[in-house]
Amino acid sequence: QVQLVESGGGLVQAGGSLRLSCAASGSILGTNVMGWYRQAPGKQRELVATMSIIGTTTYNYADSVKGRFTIARDNAKNTVYLQMNSLKPEDTAVYYCMRRVRSLVYWGQGTKVTVSS
Repeated sequence: QVQLVESGGGLVQAGGSLRLSCAASGSILGTNVMGWYRQAPGKQRELVATMSIIGTTTYNYADSVKGRFTIARDNAKNTVYLQMNSLKPEDTAVYYCMRRVRSLVYWGQGTKVTVSS
């Protein structure tokens, strides 16, 4: 079993920054993908950024966040980060971290990000 705990959400003004963290514990050996998704009110959950660590590390960002958000990891802490800069009101959502361990996908409980205009 894998546990994911997010932190770092909150209220920020447009143009501001936040850094989300996702700490993993449990049976994480065999992790091949880590990332962040978000779900705005009334909308479906969508990909924000993912990091595949199969062989060469590859990154995938939603077009809407390219150049503003950065995904990174700290292996020693089993933690994945999402640095969010130049935030916009349309970034308001609940952000979920995910981790795929072999073929199983695990989700965190979500952290809310609200960007005021």
